Amino acid sequence: MSVNDPLPWIERELALIRMAHDRGMPVLGHCLGGQLICKALGGRVTASPQREIGWHVVRKAATPAVADWLAGWPEETTVFHWHGETFSLPAGTELLLGNEHCPHQAFAGGNTLALQCHVEMTAPMVREWAQLYQDELADTSPAVQSVEQLTADLEQRVAGAQQAADILYRRWLAPLLQ
Repeated sequence: MSVNDPLPWIERELALIRMAHDRGMPVLGHCLGGQLICKALGGRVTASPQREIGWHVVRKAATPAVADWLAGWPEETTVFHWHGETFSLPAGTELLLGNEHCPHQAFAGGNTLALQCHVEMTAPMVREWAQLYQDELADTSPAVQSVEQLTADLEQRVAGAQQAADILYRRWLAPLLQ
């Protein structure tokens, strides 16, 4: 599914995201959710030069927002990916994360956080996606991993991603907890 598909609910979702963002409410989106945020804030979602599926490194961007949003993150960390599109950076947002396969992995603006990558994954989710969508894994490449690669050292990889998620989510919720 793409935010560019002519689905009747997408326009309503975009309006809700704009309203929440404009009011300073916390808005968070992963993958399709991040793309919805991008489009709602005036950015563009386009086909990525290559699909990115599997466990890949993301790196901190060199932007002022990184010190605030990613305090405590290592310079690079491995998280899960499953996407064939990418988003631009809407006006008023700053890049947080990127990598060689997809330069825009996360951005923030106000209390809105958009992620292309998946920090929220659990081991059962990875196994389920690998089974349900295994046809997308037929042509492996440096950016598309096999089922075996997706599930190798799974518990350890999920634990690392969840540590990263904890840092992001704590920062995202900080304005509500003050």
